[in-house]
Amino acid sequence: MYSLQYFPVKLKCHRVNTKKAIEKDPTFIEPHYLLAQIYTEANKFQDAIAEYTKALQISPTFDKKAYFLLANIEVSIGKYVDAKLDYETFLKNKNLNPDSRDLAEQQLSNCVFAIEALKNPVPFAPKNMGEALNSNLDEYFPAITADDLTFLYTRNNRTTTSPLQEDFLVSEKINGVWAPATFLGSGINTPGNEGAPSISADGQILFFIACAEMDNSYGSNRKGYGSCDIFYSQKVGKNWARPYNLGPVVNTKYWETQPSFSADGKTLYFVSSRPGGFGGSDIWYSTLKEDGSWGAPTNIGKKINTAGKEESVFIHPDGNTLYFSSNGHIGMGKLDIYVVRKNVTGEWGTPVNLGYPINTFTDENSLLVNGAGNLAYFASSREGGFGGLDLYQFELYDAIRPEKITYVKGKVFDAKTKQPLGAHFELIDLATAKQVIISDANSGNGEFLVTLPIDKNYALNVSQSGYLFYSANFSLKESVDKTKPFTMDVPLEPIYNGNVVELKNVFFETAKFDLKPESKVELNKLVAFLTVNKTLRIQLSGHTDNVGDKKMNQLLSQNRAKSVYEYLIANGIDLKRLTYVGYGDTKPKVKNDTDENRAINRRTEFKVIGK
Repeated sequence: MYSLQYFPVKLKCHRVNTKKAIEKDPTFIEPHYLLAQIYTEANKFQDAIAEYTKALQISPTFDKKAYFLLANIEVSIGKYVDAKLDYETFLKNKNLNPDSRDLAEQQLSNCVFAIEALKNPVPFAPKNMGEALNSNLDEYFPAITADDLTFLYTRNNRTTTSPLQEDFLVSEKINGVWAPATFLGSGINTPGNEGAPSISADGQILFFIACAEMDNSYGSNRKGYGSCDIFYSQKVGKNWARPYNLGPVVNTKYWETQPSFSADGKTLYFVSSRPGGFGGSDIWYSTLKEDGSWGAPTNIGKKINTAGKEESVFIHPDGNTLYFSSNGHIGMGKLDIYVVRKNVTGEWGTPVNLGYPINTFTDENSLLVNGAGNLAYFASSREGGFGGLDLYQFELYDAIRPEKITYVKGKVFDAKTKQPLGAHFELIDLATAKQVIISDANSGNGEFLVTLPIDKNYALNVSQSGYLFYSANFSLKESVDKTKPFTMDVPLEPIYNGNVVELKNVFFETAKFDLKPESKVELNKLVAFLTVNKTLRIQLSGHTDNVGDKKMNQLLSQNRAKSVYEYLIANGIDLKRLTYVGYGDTKPKVKNDTDENRAINRRTEFKVIGK
């Protein structure tokens, strides 16, 4: 077959010569094959099909690969029924090239899948996102925060002298409407190319791609390790800090692109062509270590990666649902979009094709799903847009939606001065005592957002050097509106004598003083706090509501405080630093007039009594 190095003029000459040969002898088969190949290179697929068909009518056995080449063209334009028959005819031949046989068998499976998919279309009603985001240029690679309020994407600001000049734009949702997008700013955008952004669920960290071995040509100081590298930037206040290369553990001399950062703050998924994969490009992931460095990347595995290419990876904030594109799994013939989920043991299941017409005979990629899990975003050049690639959204049908999540957001600040603090967050599953999410508040304005996958109970701990830690709990197994976000301010108290902290995740059985297993999460946090602040002395106190005998309540509250006291000693805290007391119902926080208020008054606290 002729390659693309032949210019249109040369192709035209060959086309004229072959047509003359056919006019002299219509049964001369070689010119038909040559003309079919020329039309294929010129993307004139219907003409190519016509010439292959004529050649096969003259002699069905002249070239056994003709049916294979014909079927490949038919698949590329969605003629699946015809392609299926031609692949089947090709596969009847003996002594086929193994690579051609394997490809034909896979494409035959694609045809079978596609024929059924066309008969059973899935719900799909894409809607252009409008002129606030789109233009007559190309817009693509969207990213969004978990609260669905910040939308980031790439625009190709091509010029007559520069056909590719990518920058980021951002839009904020105001009263349910996306505001006109603005450029992200010179701290991130440069005269070079920035692409494939991934914004963390809380909107505080940005990962993106910059390509080529860069020096300081654009004043960006973004030196790379190879063709494309992953960079990151942290948000300080409303501005983005100077970006940094993720380093040689993650980046290589090979192609790294399309990052997706998990909402738990621990894992970065990305696409790479590095050695050790299963195909042309694979999905890999790197995990953040305790010291803040990135671990060596791991291939996500052969359930997801294939001998073909995988790209456009996106991990949903639920942490268990992954969307990606592939041409190696059974689908519509080219790059299709798939969804795959983790099971209860943390292993990935079998990828599921999103179906037609989300997937078609053309390449589909770059799918993004919002935090709520009901809307997906993608780029398309379909008719009716503003020009080039536009951003679209559509409602996901139920079977391919991620797990539901909610979130807690607010601000952290010094309780005395009201100044914002960049505190550290830990979200812990109370049932397993495992850390689910780690995050940090914005150091400039104290803003934070932590995602909460539903149907679990969580402990939230907030800490900052020089301050007492703060705790809260979220019981998402209870009969509450699990999709409604939580908003809260977190005032951190400086460590002063007399300051009191409520241990909101210390639990006891009703009318008993035995610590429940889920209390260990909070108590271990207190152990760590006292270990760091080695001279601190505290008084532990227990409190009850006003239901029942006052003497019994006082004894119960004292025994509960004693249980915490004994736990701390058993875990290495010097008993000389600890005292305990029970107050019964004598120090209520609120009136004991409702069940909710009585629950508030049943609590365990500690007070700083010496520094």
